Amino acid sequence: MNSIKNVPARVLSRRPGHSLEAEREQFDKTQAISISKAINSQEAPVKEKHARRIILGTHHEKGAFTFWSYAIGLPLPSSSILSWKFCHVLHKVLRDGHPNVLHDCQRYRSNIREIGDLWGHLRDQYGHLVNIYTKLLLTKISFHLKHPQFPAGLEVTDEVLEKAAGTDVNNIFQLTVEMFDYMDCELKLSESVFRQLNTAIAVSQMSSGQCRLAPLIQVIQDCSHLYHYTVKLMFKLHSCLPADTLQGHRDRFHEQFHSLRNFFRRASDMLYFKRLIQIPRLPEGPPNFLRASALAEHIKPVVVIPEEAPEEEEPENLIEISSGPPAGEPVVVADLFDQTFGPPNGSMKDDRDLQIENLKREVETLRAELEKIKMEAQRYISQLKGQVNSLEAELEEQRKQKQKALVDNEQLRHELAQLKALQLEGARNQGLREEAERKASATEARYSKLKEKHNELINTHAELLRKNADTAKQLTVTQQSQEEVARVKEQLAFQMEQVKRESEMKMEEQSDQLEKLKRELVAKAGELAHAQEALSRTEQSGSELSSRLDTLNAEKEALSGAIRQREAELLAAQSLVREKEEALSQEQQRSAQEKGELQGRLAEKESQEQGLQQKLLDEQFAVLRGAAAEAEAILQDAVSKLDDPLHLRCTSSPDYLVSRAQAALDSVSGLEKGHTQYLASSEALAFVPADASALVAALTRFSHLAADTIVNGGATSHLAPTDPADRLIDTCRECGARALELMGQLQDQTKLPRAQPSLMRAPLQGILQLGQDLKPKSLDVRQEELGAMVDKEMAATSAAIEDAVRRIEDMMNQARHESSGVKLEVNERILNSCTDLMKAIRLLVMTSTSLQKEIVESGRGAATQQEFYAKNSRWTEGLISASKAVGWGATQLVESADKVVLHMGKYEELIVCSHEIAASTAQLVAASKVKANKNSPHLSRLQECSRTVNERAANVVASTKSGQEQIEDRDTMDFSGLSLIKLKKQEMETQVRVLELEKTLEAERVRLGELRKQHYVLAGGMGTPGEEEPSRPSPAPRSGATKKPPLAQKPSIAPRPDNQVPGIGAGLGRSLPAVEWGLHSLSGTYASISSTEPLIFDPCSSTRRMVSTQLNL
Repeated sequence: MNSIKNVPARVLSRRPGHSLEAEREQFDKTQAISISKAINSQEAPVKEKHARRIILGTHHEKGAFTFWSYAIGLPLPSSSILSWKFCHVLHKVLRDGHPNVLHDCQRYRSNIREIGDLWGHLRDQYGHLVNIYTKLLLTKISFHLKHPQFPAGLEVTDEVLEKAAGTDVNNIFQLTVEMFDYMDCELKLSESVFRQLNTAIAVSQMSSGQCRLAPLIQVIQDCSHLYHYTVKLMFKLHSCLPADTLQGHRDRFHEQFHSLRNFFRRASDMLYFKRLIQIPRLPEGPPNFLRASALAEHIKPVVVIPEEAPEEEEPENLIEISSGPPAGEPVVVADLFDQTFGPPNGSMKDDRDLQIENLKREVETLRAELEKIKMEAQRYISQLKGQVNSLEAELEEQRKQKQKALVDNEQLRHELAQLKALQLEGARNQGLREEAERKASATEARYSKLKEKHNELINTHAELLRKNADTAKQLTVTQQSQEEVARVKEQLAFQMEQVKRESEMKMEEQSDQLEKLKRELVAKAGELAHAQEALSRTEQSGSELSSRLDTLNAEKEALSGAIRQREAELLAAQSLVREKEEALSQEQQRSAQEKGELQGRLAEKESQEQGLQQKLLDEQFAVLRGAAAEAEAILQDAVSKLDDPLHLRCTSSPDYLVSRAQAALDSVSGLEKGHTQYLASSEALAFVPADASALVAALTRFSHLAADTIVNGGATSHLAPTDPADRLIDTCRECGARALELMGQLQDQTKLPRAQPSLMRAPLQGILQLGQDLKPKSLDVRQEELGAMVDKEMAATSAAIEDAVRRIEDMMNQARHESSGVKLEVNERILNSCTDLMKAIRLLVMTSTSLQKEIVESGRGAATQQEFYAKNSRWTEGLISASKAVGWGATQLVESADKVVLHMGKYEELIVCSHEIAASTAQLVAASKVKANKNSPHLSRLQECSRTVNERAANVVASTKSGQEQIEDRDTMDFSGLSLIKLKKQEMETQVRVLELEKTLEAERVRLGELRKQHYVLAGGMGTPGEEEPSRPSPAPRSGATKKPPLAQKPSIAPRPDNQVPGIGAGLGRSLPAVEWGLHSLSGTYASISSTEPLIFDPCSSTRRMVSTQLNL
């Protein structure tokens, strides 16, 4: 064996294999080449091999990061063809690429939209197509992100479609609308492409035409699936909703069906598509959704993409394998091994060389066999796909027939069951049927009356439209008749001039002939005279000239005959001229008569047109008067609601009143515009009819919005304080009075021009301002800071509770060192109960935090946590308020316990703090419960923790009461040594003391009530400042104003003489009024959260004052 010499670097690099970095570099290079070849500015379709490599690249890296990294650097704004081919490649990548491509494309939505907007503003054929294509791609990305059950290729089974639609009819309705929008974008792109092909006179075999037609292959694939899904969803909707409700859906589907059918028909006729895709044919007519069995007749359209022949391209050696040398350089490559490892021993080859050659030959053989196997596999795959498609079509047909048979069988079974039920219950339900028939007849009568009114309005409107069309048509006919009369007059004048010219020409010809005959006669007479003279001169030769004389006589007779003939012809010509003149005079008379008749008819038509115009004006004003009368009735009904006792229980929020008042204020502009247009059209020319449609539409909208504003203003006043409620009611009455006055002016034709709709702005602005003033005030917190405030307050609450537990442990250790005996026992019992209460509160806060996170995660969707808090700002503010209250209560409890242990405070402070903690935790639970799912496990644990907190608070109260009874010394009250006078004196002093304490107690209760009212004001409860105290009787209702409903009044809690409840503990009875007050206050807080009222307030100051007042009580 020869020794190994210097080995080339290329051979050494082959042995260890490529590293991951090299593979990544090779992948990026391949993708860059494919993207640059697929997306270029040449007006030719994208080659499938380049698009296929890009799609395989997305599957290789499980996303479209590499594609977008290269695509974002393309100069798309510089070339519309480059942008068009980019959209085509992106469409193919979305359809056939990795599922993560959809999420990667979501991040580049703004880039796609910018390209579409840029080319949409430019006048370029490809630019217009790029604008439409980008809208389609954005719609596709949004749809598949919202409905992840549908892949980007839109190929799902009927079971997946049923699962995605669900059972909620609202979801099915919305999904159908979104699919309609999806289909509209697809069809709009195809129509724009075909329109440009027609205008450019391009054919499908030209490169420019193929460049435009290539993306329609993906459009055909998408449309076939969307058509099938919309048919399924429409049948499902018709099984759940009445047919009248889905009339708009049916009209939209029919329009899309005809557009899609024309699109498929035009595409199937083009040679370009025949070799690339097999386009299905849709039925002649759309499915009949009103017949449930028609679903069985529906056949799913199947699009078949035939397998393409492998394109000739240079193979890329992903794995380098040594092969035989090419023909051009046999010596260099053949000696490569010898140059590397040296010449062999002797002339015989080494065994390794023989093995290498054998392996090379085997590799070549296997490569040829592999190519054959690939070709056969592709052929088999194409055949199997065709068979699969045909079998799927047959299976779909069998399934439809089976479904149809099941539907028919179910209908027959249902009918049989109905017949049996009718036979069994016929006699028993006779009376019920008669009563139902009476009710049905009454209902049908009411329905028929309503239907007659509706038909009458429709017929009136149609008659007005028809009369307007007839008037326009009659005007057109009259103008045509005038033009025809003028044309006939011109023809008659031309004919008269022609007849005159012909008669003059004939007269001239006759006169010429007559003059010629006269000249000939004169000549003959001269000749005769010469002849006579010659005869007289030649009387001697009479015999010779007799014969000549006879000849002349004969010629004379011939000439006289010719003269007579000429005279007869002249007479005939003169008679012909006279006949022509008579005919001409008759024609003139007839034309004059026809002209008079036509002028009379024209005058009659003009009078009829004026009458019709006047009638149309009257009918337009009648329609306007009817609309004004109906609006007046609506407004009168709304004004009457202000004094209706049944309306007292109706309430509304200031936010809704502000929205209604703003909408009514905006409708005043439309009313002014319609009024101005009607007056301008009425004062225009006589042949222009007045247009009252804009005024009627604006009047209808204004009347409904104004009535809604008045009704909601009265409902809002039921929850408002006294003075604002009075002002709001008066402003609503003023608004109603002005609106009724305006309606009266619009019904009077003389007062109509002087009507001023702008006068309605002042009362509506007054209602809007009062609604703004009645809105509850909240802290000046920006919505962007709400999310941070929630986390901050919850963390602060948890920290306060942890600090309270730590301080209680320190106090317990200090009490063990500084006290003993009964005091130590009492202090340990109180501190142990406080520790248990703090632990329960900490568990409740942790559970509330978990529930809050669950609510945010389930409700925010694609939005961030900060956006969810900003969107639900009212609920967020309620959480912040409740968290503040819990943290402050825990801190206050620890301070009170510290004072009690050090004998510096009162036991009553500890009891009141326990009551406040119970109320604050109940408020936190209520605020967390608003948006939580009722089946949530976190909600169940939160409610359990709330009950535990209430029990621990009762234990604190009980421990405090028992400890107070053990420590405080009781007087024996021994009165045996007192005389009757002293006993009487002490009795009177005791009664004085009792009266003083009762007076102080009453004053403190009044103060407590005022503090609670101020607390409600800070909590955002609407109408609280105007409510009375619980212990005072309600005053008589004011005149002209309504009494507030019971739901808006503060619950009155009667004081209990001894707040002891057996079975729980002596202290728990005294905690119940505070808990009950907390629950009543939380009912208002819960209602304000549900009605999106703000809840942020600072509870510390008001709650501290209430605590001190309760201590005094």
